[in-house]
Amino acid sequence: MDKLTAKTIDAVLPQTQCGLCGYGGCLPYAKAIVATQAPINLCPPGGVPVLQALSTLTGIDATPYVADMAHAAKPAQLAVIDEALCIGCTKCIAVCPVDAILGAPKQMHGILTDACTGCGLCLPPCPMDCIALVEVTPPTQAKRNDWRLRHQQHLARTTPPAQVSEPIITPQDSALDYIAAAVTRRKGLSK
Repeated sequence: MDKLTAKTIDAVLPQTQCGLCGYGGCLPYAKAIVATQAPINLCPPGGVPVLQALSTLTGIDATPYVADMAHAAKPAQLAVIDEALCIGCTKCIAVCPVDAILGAPKQMHGILTDACTGCGLCLPPCPMDCIALVEVTPPTQAKRNDWRLRHQQHLARTTPPAQVSEPIITPQDSALDYIAAAVTRRKGLSK
């Protein structure tokens, strides 16, 4: 069996970046699982399917956790803003881990529905209680990959360079390698 990596674990997580697991997003949780510092039953948005996938990847028996996870599981959700109540405070924008909320101070905000992971992090800071979560169809793997990339871009934009501990992992790793090689070749030609 191949060595278990955080990237492998992260690939099966729902990419909501909600923090319900107690970690700052899906990748930190994946790293904790690989380091055997976190159990496999901390992802309510993933529910039983993710629990079983983590069990398969790690070799940890999921049986003791299935009933609790079935009860704690969260459906796929999407944030919606009641436009009549939004005062444009921007507090929701500041906490969105995938930059899915658009707006300006004292202007009504909107949700990019394709980008919203339904994490719910925008609910607590809203002083007008004008954001609600509605149940939606579960996301495809492609959409979860997009959410992962949006979260990585958000972190790259909001995290000071000294705090970034590793390069961003993208679904297009091979394309990036190709581009890096082309840049290296170009630099060699310009000397």
